[in-house]
Formats: sequence, C-alpha cells, structure tokens
Amino acid sequence: MALARAWSVALIGIEGRPVEIEADIGAGLPGTKLVGLPDAGLREAKDRVRAAVRNSGQRWPDSSVTLGLSPANLPKVGSGYDLGIAVAVLAASGAVPATKLLGTVLLGELALDGRVRPVRGVLPALLAARKSGYRRAVVAVESLFEGALVAGIEVAGAARLDEVIAWLRDEEPLTPPEAPDPVAPAAVPDLADVVGQPEARWALEVAAAGGHHLLMTGPPGVGKTMLATRLPGLLPQLSDEDALEVTAVHSVDGTLEPTSPLMRVPPFVAPHHSISMAALVGGGSGLAMPGAISKAHRGVLFLDEAAELGSERLESLRTVLEDGEVRIARARGVVRYPASFQLVLATNPCPCAPPRETECSCTPAARRRYQARLSGPLLDRVDLRVRMRPMTAMGAHEVSSIESTAEVRERVVAARERAAKRWSGRGWQTNAEVPGPALRREFALPARVTRLLDRSLDRGAITARGADRCLRIAWTLADLAEADVPDADHVAAALEFRDRRAA
Repeated sequence: MALARAWSVALIGIEGRPVEIEADIGAGLPGTKLVGLPDAGLREAKDRVRAAVRNSGQRWPDSSVTLGLSPANLPKVGSGYDLGIAVAVLAASGAVPATKLLGTVLLGELALDGRVRPVRGVLPALLAARKSGYRRAVVAVESLFEGALVAGIEVAGAARLDEVIAWLRDEEPLTPPEAPDPVAPAAVPDLADVVGQPEARWALEVAAAGGHHLLMTGPPGVGKTMLATRLPGLLPQLSDEDALEVTAVHSVDGTLEPTSPLMRVPPFVAPHHSISMAALVGGGSGLAMPGAISKAHRGVLFLDEAAELGSERLESLRTVLEDGEVRIARARGVVRYPASFQLVLATNPCPCAPPRETECSCTPAARRRYQARLSGPLLDRVDLRVRMRPMTAMGAHEVSSIESTAEVRERVVAARERAAKRWSGRGWQTNAEVPGPALRREFALPARVTRLLDRSLDRGAITARGADRCLRIAWTLADLAEADVPDADHVAAALEFRDRRAA
C-alpha cells in the first residue's frame, strides 16, 4: 500500500483555497475512485489522467487507486487538478520522487496525449498559494505570462506531463517565465472628437475626477456614446493592487490577453441591452462566473439604451452600487466578485426619440412610462444627471476651443490627488467612496454653505442619500477648482447635477 500527496488550488470567485490531493494505491480490483466533492468535469479527470500517464510512457497502477481532494466539503470545479492528480499517482506508485512536491502547487489540465493545457484563474490561484506559504508552482507554459505577475513564488511552465516527470527526477528543468515586454499604453478615443455639448463634457470631467455615476439623457446622435467611451481615457492608470485585482477577475473569466497581462487601463464594458441577468451580474451552472459588472471593476460600466434593459436587470444594480461587490448564492456556496465601477447610463427622453423635442409624437403618459423604467431608487444612486441637446449649426463650427483628453486628464488627475491626500488616513481614494456620516460629522460644512441643500431636503426635492451625494459632488467641484473646502456655489452646482428634470 502506497500513499502520496500533491497540492493544487480551488477558486471560489477570485478567492483561492489550497487543495490537498491524496493518491492511495492499495490491494483490490483495478479501478479509480475520486472523492472530495468534485463536479461533473472533475469526475472525468481520472480517465483523462490515466490516458495522459500512459501516453507519457508511464505505467498506471494495476490495482485499486483512491484519489481524495481535501478539504472534502469544498466544491471542486474544473479541470485544473489534472496535473496534481497525475503527479500524486505517479509518486504513490514510486515512478517519481515526492521530494519536490512539498510546498509546490500544480495547475493544469491534461490532454489524452500528455500535453498540459492552460486553465482559467491562474493569477488568483498563485496569489492564494503565495499567501498560504507555498514556494513553487507548476503551470502550463501558456499560463507563464500570468505567473510572471506574482512576485514571491517560483513559477515554472511545462508543455507536457513528461517534462514535469523529468523535473521531479532532476533530469530536466522546467521552462521559467520570461520578463514581460514593456506594453505601450492602450490608445483611447480623444475627447476632442466630441463637438459641442459643454454641459455633458463638464459632467464627464466631474464624474472622472470624483468617481461619480453619470446619467446622460438626450435624443439619438447627440454624442452620448462618444462621451461615455472617452471616460476611461480621463481616469488615472490603475495602482499595482487594483491592477492585480482587475487582472484576477479577467483571469477567472478567461479573457486575459497574453500580450498585455497586467491591466493598467481602467476597463470599459458596454453590454448590449439584451444581455441576460446571469451575463450582467454573474452566474452559470455550479459556482457562478463573473458577469459584466465584475469585468468593469475599477473601470466603467456603460449601459446604452438603459431604459430598454428591463427593470429586473436595472434594479439588480442597486445593491452592487452601494456595496462595491456582488454576492451570488448557489446550492454549493456563496461566490463574491468585486464590482466597484463607475456606472454611466444613456437613455432617450421618450420612445420615438426624434432629433428635436418639438417633433415628439408620444403622449405625456407614454413619456412618463418610458422614463419610469429608470426607477427612483436607481436614479437616487446616480450622482450626476445631464440633459443633452441636439447639435446646432453654430455649435458644429466651435471646434477651436475644444479641449483634448490629455488636457482634461491633467485636471482630473490633480483633483484625484487632492482627494486621495485628504482621505488617505481613512483608506478612501475618491470622493464617491466617502460615507455620508463622515461628510456630515468629520468634514461638516458650515450652515451658510449648505443652506440651499437644507432647503431642498425640507421641501422633499432630494432624499437623504441624494444630499450625501450632493456633498460628494461639491467636494469634487472644490478639488477641480483647487479650493480647500467647498463653498455655497459648489453646493448649488452639485444640486443642479441632481436636477430631476435631467432624468
């Protein structure tokens, strides 16, 4: 009777848990049993691994083989355990020494001919392995570009199972990761391409400077989509910590590009209005996969034709906008994905959406029904609302004074630096992250400054949540104006952005 162990990593969302793979070879009829809460894809691993071992020139044990995955109550999903299972069986049978397995995690799917295929989620798996104290990791060579992003753990790649076997026998080294080539900054659309719409351009700058959500209402063709696609170019590059978190989400989703492994530019996600609930929020069979809102983490989620999305999908965003993460409950557990993004909504004022409002053929009731698709609770969480007008012949020629993305970005970055410095002791980076109680107590403004805001609250023009968001906008306006604290004009301008007539 022989027993050997190897280690891999299970992913629940983007959180990894080390998994111990035990292989026991005992007396009995030939057969392989796999225990430890595997899913349907993992239950097929024993057949894949057996064929891969035989096609790599090794002998599969002609007796009873029991494979145990621990912790046994943790759901195991996917084919990333194949390499660990194969190595554990070979070590238990004495085909390879087990000296290098201690402190090593193995991640890879095996083809029937012994090739090691890449799997999703290598980056978060290696981050979890490093946190748990593992010193080495063996992955597919195609996953080395992800492994190179994780410092503090030795990562090596293998193209075939026999390469891993030779490495365990100290016969041949594995492929080390290459230093990533410097990646040129991604090209972003220029704000100078958008002609006119000064109010919307200013709202976009305020949204970028404070991390605020934005609603743009206007007829087709006025530039709502053009402005939204230019918002990522105004945002600063992601910090090292945020870049790793964003990259981890895309690694789990399988959309990470080998040419630019570490995502430095804030992502821009613009799903079609026919997107399903699972594709928007996250879901799927077994443990849920990340949705569009998680792919937009630390970036921009743009919902064009927002009124066409349907109330169920729109209302699902309400809790996410407050919490900054999405929690998806399944029978096998709860999966958490980060979802801290800037929401940009674009909608038409009515169903017929003519170029000019005077040409509208909708009845007042039809307009109200259409606008009511964006519910009050959702709009209350949107900081900035701007009404966009059709382009005029005169405005089309006012191109000499239009600012470029680089010019506006300088002001945005300076404003963000002022905010980050102010909130640094409390862990907040942008004004949009500051809780309302902190704005009302620790950073309370004088009564003469908030007088207009107080009157709006008394009249019921805004809610308490809306008042907090007005204060956040006022601080952003002060940062853009290089003022130490907001004044009454900044509060009044913030209230204008909350004008319900812009919705």
